[in-house]
Amino acid sequence: MAASRDGARPPRLSRRSLVVAGGVGLAALFAGPRGRASQARASPFGPLVPDPAGILDLPAGYTYRILERSGDRMDDGYTVPWNPDGMAAFAGSGDTVILMRNHELLVGDGPYVPGAAPPEAFDPLAMGAVTRVVLDRLTLERVTSNLVLCGTLVNCAGGATPWGWLSCEENVTAGHGYVFLCDPAAYKVQAPRRIGAYGRCRHEAACVDPATSIAYLTEDQPDSSFYRLVPDDPADPFTGRLQALRVNGRPRFDTSAMMPGQRLAIEWIDLDDVDPVGDTLRLEAQTKGAAIVARGEGITFADGEIYVVSTSGGPIGKGQIFRIVDAPGAATLELVVQAVDPEVMQAPDNLTMAPWGELLFAEDNVGTNYIRGVTRGGAVFDFARNVLSTSELSGLCFSPDGKALFVNIYRQGLTLVITGPFPEAPIESPPAEEPATSGADPPTSEGEGEGEGEGEASDEGCGCRGDAGVSGVGAAVAFAATLASERRRGDDEPE
Repeated sequence: MAASRDGARPPRLSRRSLVVAGGVGLAALFAGPRGRASQARASPFGPLVPDPAGILDLPAGYTYRILERSGDRMDDGYTVPWNPDGMAAFAGSGDTVILMRNHELLVGDGPYVPGAAPPEAFDPLAMGAVTRVVLDRLTLERVTSNLVLCGTLVNCAGGATPWGWLSCEENVTAGHGYVFLCDPAAYKVQAPRRIGAYGRCRHEAACVDPATSIAYLTEDQPDSSFYRLVPDDPADPFTGRLQALRVNGRPRFDTSAMMPGQRLAIEWIDLDDVDPVGDTLRLEAQTKGAAIVARGEGITFADGEIYVVSTSGGPIGKGQIFRIVDAPGAATLELVVQAVDPEVMQAPDNLTMAPWGELLFAEDNVGTNYIRGVTRGGAVFDFARNVLSTSELSGLCFSPDGKALFVNIYRQGLTLVITGPFPEAPIESPPAEEPATSGADPPTSEGEGEGEGEGEASDEGCGCRGDAGVSGVGAAVAFAATLASERRRGDDEPE
């Protein structure tokens, strides 16, 4: 196993090199009728048009192109590995865009044949990897591609940061379970740069607040915890305190029990054994009262707020999306949207903020998978449908200028670029309609935390709901439409 480089201080990339969510303030996001459940509605982009090639259905005016396929030869002589997963786009030099792409592999189907690992491999027996694809910024044509990181295991998702791409191992085989920093400018395979301070667990995804260098990390377990690393010095982002999220006064709170619109005060608890021999990081956290999240997966940072996915959370176990405002002394966790009809939303995974200020998410379920979004009026809509297979869609991210959307079709090993008339400002959409079935409104700020709507803390693990309600129809998606401006006015205090 190659030596790792814990704590190495990386070169800092310009903030302009990150994929950012434009200049749209999130007060405009989720501005639907407060306290009202919403329905799935027709997409503001129009209906999906069947793809003659049978790969990806898109709205009229939008097209895709295949950039690379698994099994293709890259320019450095290595093979494009299979299972392309998490991905991010960076602004490169000389009018280029650089895609940093994970490959979620154990052994086999990797960038080289077994036994032929380069000396830079973290573990010569492992086949997880990160590859780099360089595109022409204007034409989005592929220019070159190469291997950056190899010898890791199950590189699932990660996140763009001011210092490069974070690639997360979702596997805790001995010697694995870490996060690695990868340089978007690396034109050949690099020695691994392991970030030990981020802890050892089944990592999923990460994001960073560029103003504070605080990193936020998800964990893909049925009973996962949610973490952050607070640097001792923002200039040294990989040395500091690893902490877990805890709901104030509610030890081991099960986030699946939250109600739409409910906002809870949170705090962060220090962890001691951040590099355990076993898969026990979350167990230490929950012994100290940390909240329990049903499969923490996608995460994104936008306009000072963190949006995070619980893929198996909610009343039918088909997914939730939360918003975290990590304000010093006033941090909160809020349920933004959750699935109550799997035909509308099922198993959200990768998550990104669109340049026009609305969330887009990719699904990972056993049926038809979509790229879906959430309108400012509070409804879930379809943007793309995988008609090639039942494979998940992964790696959802925008180009730095917001004019292209990248996505992988995981099992078939395809990396696509989607182009079309993407808006630059928030889409004007009518208010969400009433749900198809009746039900109590979500609690408002005045009533949060009282009565049955609050949800009790659970000591019984993940709170997953299995396949309940898979064939049901009904209230589509319950949506919390709390305005960020209300928080700033101070008239909606957390519990």
